[in-house]
Amino acid sequence: MSEHRRKPPQPQGGGRAAARKAAQQPSGRRAAPSSHGTAAGTPSGSYGQEPSYGGRAEARRAAQRGGGGGGRRGGGGGGRGDQEGPGRGRGRGGQPQKKRFIDYPRSAKYGWKRFVPSWKQVTGLCVGFVGALMAAGSIAYAMVGIPEVHATATAQNNVYLWDNGKPMVATGGEFNRQELAYEKIPEAMRNAVISAENKTFEDDPGVDPMGILRAVANMAKGGNTQGGSTITQQYVKNSMLDQEQTLGRKVRELLVSIKVGDELSKEKIMAGYLNVSYYGRGAYGLQAASRAYFDKDADDLNPSECAFLAAVLKGATYFDPAGAEAIDPEATPAKNLKRAKDRWSWILNEEVKDQRLTQEQRDKYPEFPKVQPLKKNAQLSGQIGYLVDLAKANFINNNELGIDAEKLSKGGYVIQTTFNKEKVDRLEKAVKSVYDKKIDPKKRPKYDTHVQFGGASVSPKDGAIVAVYGGTDATKHFTNNADQTGAQVGSTFKPFVLAAAMQHGKRDPGGPKVQNSTERTLVSPKSVYNGDDKLKIKQYNGSIWRNEKDEEWLQTNDGHESYGPIDLREAMRVSANSPYVQLGMDVGIDKVRTTAMDSGLLESSLAKGDNPSFSIGISDPSAIRMAGAYATFAASGEQNEPYSVKEVKKGGQTIWQHKKKSNPDAIPSNVADNVTEVLKNVVDKGTGSNAKIPGREVAGKTGTTDGNKSAWFVGYTPELSTAIDMYRLDDNAESKQRAFLEMFGTGGEKKIHGASFPSQIWHDYMVDALKGTTPSTFPVPEPIGETVWGGGAKSPEPTPTAPPTQAPSEKPSEKPSKTPPPAETSPQETPGGGGEECDPFDWECHQGNGGTGDNNGSENGGQDPGRPPTETQPPPGGGQDGGQNGGGNGGGNGGGGLIGGSE
Repeated sequence: MSEHRRKPPQPQGGGRAAARKAAQQPSGRRAAPSSHGTAAGTPSGSYGQEPSYGGRAEARRAAQRGGGGGGRRGGGGGGRGDQEGPGRGRGRGGQPQKKRFIDYPRSAKYGWKRFVPSWKQVTGLCVGFVGALMAAGSIAYAMVGIPEVHATATAQNNVYLWDNGKPMVATGGEFNRQELAYEKIPEAMRNAVISAENKTFEDDPGVDPMGILRAVANMAKGGNTQGGSTITQQYVKNSMLDQEQTLGRKVRELLVSIKVGDELSKEKIMAGYLNVSYYGRGAYGLQAASRAYFDKDADDLNPSECAFLAAVLKGATYFDPAGAEAIDPEATPAKNLKRAKDRWSWILNEEVKDQRLTQEQRDKYPEFPKVQPLKKNAQLSGQIGYLVDLAKANFINNNELGIDAEKLSKGGYVIQTTFNKEKVDRLEKAVKSVYDKKIDPKKRPKYDTHVQFGGASVSPKDGAIVAVYGGTDATKHFTNNADQTGAQVGSTFKPFVLAAAMQHGKRDPGGPKVQNSTERTLVSPKSVYNGDDKLKIKQYNGSIWRNEKDEEWLQTNDGHESYGPIDLREAMRVSANSPYVQLGMDVGIDKVRTTAMDSGLLESSLAKGDNPSFSIGISDPSAIRMAGAYATFAASGEQNEPYSVKEVKKGGQTIWQHKKKSNPDAIPSNVADNVTEVLKNVVDKGTGSNAKIPGREVAGKTGTTDGNKSAWFVGYTPELSTAIDMYRLDDNAESKQRAFLEMFGTGGEKKIHGASFPSQIWHDYMVDALKGTTPSTFPVPEPIGETVWGGGAKSPEPTPTAPPTQAPSEKPSEKPSKTPPPAETSPQETPGGGGEECDPFDWECHQGNGGTGDNNGSENGGQDPGRPPTETQPPPGGGQDGGQNGGGNGGGNGGGGLIGGSE
């Protein structure tokens, strides 16, 4: 076999691949395989024996050295030829390798080293990244603009107006802010903020990278230092951007801060920052903060006070000495005070280091400044705070625009209220006059401490709340006494019982024994009930009512007075309890509750269950609601929902108006007008006589509760309805078990009644409030219901009527006169009547002779006008006096019947 038959195939191309293939093929038939390649000292190009390369790396090295791979005579390129050039095979194994633009992984390195970039690559990458970043930043900076300062950063307080459109107060939102010009900002404040927040403020471009790094480092070490954000960044964040915490917003903040630092003066940036920042206590801006903490204008602050306000900027929740435990239990007054003192001292020392304050000046302030206690905005003192709170709540709870407390707090609203400044002032004056004359906590600390008054005045025609008295001062006494306080209303609740009886009727004891029996008899105010003290109260079907302890209910009257059989009109006049408690049981507590709600009282303020005392006022509606409910009677049964906001504007445009909420038929007009007639009698001749206003018709009712813990007078004219309440309650006490206190001995009085201080305040206020208005009259009531006998009072048998007598002598006889046996009267005649017959609904009609008396002195006579009535001691009737004298004539000429008779 020829030599060339044994020659391995030669590569047809050069390069690394050919070299590898050549190296891997056996060199010839006689070449013995060797695990070590060529023998030591054996020439690699000897005939018949090829070098054995050790894999791809060896092949690459061979290719780079130009070792062709198999030419018998040596030479490069794998074919014939010599060392000067390629042979016939024109192999490229000996050519230099073509370089890549980026030699990565690195071809000249092996193993893991191929993936380690060279210093040139690292440098190039960093330069490229920085260049790209600078280019992107330059483009972004050129494109970004300075945003407009958003509305909340410059928002004015909400403006509240009186009913006539004149300003009441500019407040009511959380943004209590007044702008300060740069010149008005104390230099000491600027220095304190710079030393505390941004030492390079005067020179930096709006951002401080080194400051951010220092903040991060010191935070890691637990040190106390300035924040990473510059004053410019904080100004931009608070006034121009939203508050979401995203990377995009932070990048935008940096760019805008640089632009602001470049285009706005440092003076404008500093003034903007101090005017926008929140200092706690509802104060935005330095001026409001100065007032809130030191009760002075900002330009009067000293360096120590400025250092404190700069400390508060770090977070009022944790640096206000008043504490904020409602937000965070850790923000106690003690802990906050310590934090504030530490930061205050640190800021002053930093100012010395920064040469913004001399050591001599620093030494003038060794003590922490005196911070005034937390209180509401001084503009909200007196009654203004109560009015603002009522108006705010009324608007939030009734607008359909979705404006809640948070949106309202952002400000910019003009709110016109229903409050009349003159009436508010006059109500406050009336309360203060009585308080100053009668209440003396120093003289009678046991009885006159914690005395509270509340009041509200409502227009019957539309429900507008024209005035309230919420307490001594809204910044000192935080409970609005015109709103619900928990004070029970007592006998002022009785008109609702009478209205329910006239509207729904008394249940028929013979009917189905169910609560809502439909067999009812409408009740007239002339109906007679038992007025005895300690009366056993019965169910409407005659069974004795028992409480949850299976105890009988014995209803008492004020002063333990017993009145015997008494008509409902008279029982209202003398404020007898037992007739109205039994009447409520006969009508049904559910019907009484419904009538009270129809009149305007809230269900939530009414006592639950069917306790008989429900009818005499164990519920606790507010003065506003009581005035509104009585206004329903004044408006002949039309119930108008009380309201305190007429209109709201924003940006000069009306966005909301009050829409009247009324029920024209809440109470039937004849029912309401009859209630008014009965309540007129209370003022004209009863317990409410202190409320008389000469030349005006007045209807009203006194109220006193068990234990003498509250007293009320609620009354109205056709033009205005007003409720006044009085009680003793320490509502500033820390105890959650606050209780109403007795008023025996308060104001030097043995007992407080609605007929005393409350009615006096009502009278004084109403005289002033109605001054200049034309008096009007109430509608004449139509007859209503039937005269029923309830509560154990039995209709008497027809009594004989005495024949007409001669003209009476001028002097009454000391002894009873002898008269012939009287003739029987018709069953339709009024008991005790005689002489002229009266229509049962003619209140002004008087019958002639007195009612029947007995030797025990029963109270069947008319009233003696010689003694003024009081709630505790009603005047004795003529019949009573006559009866005590052994009368069978009911007290001679002065007596009247049980229903009729001269008074």
